[in-house]
Amino acid sequence: MRIACEGRLGLVGLGLLLSVLPTEAATIEVTIEKLEFKPAVINATAGDTIRWVNKDIMAHTATADGRFDVVIQPHQSASTAVSKAGAVDYYCRFHPNMRGRLEVAE
Repeated sequence: MRIACEGRLGLVGLGLLLSVLPTEAATIEVTIEKLEFKPAVINATAGDTIRWVNKDIMAHTATADGRFDVVIQPHQSASTAVSKAGAVDYYCRFHPNMRGRLEVAE
């Protein structure tokens, strides 16, 4: 009986330890194609990286005033790290009708 209790306590302790360890940052891919960001809404966590992949024949930007401004050349990719939580709308400076939203959790 004692061994079973210790085993359960060990699993609980392991679960608590895993819940406080930092998670590995993710890379989230956003495709730019036919003058659209896909997906248009990005859900990320602080520390993640957004990889912008431009499949169009013209340059685009991913611009969020005061947060980031990334130029993505035709048939190229570029990345930006997400550093703080919150929601922000972004757009392409060259094509202002191209819009999206980045929602960042802590």
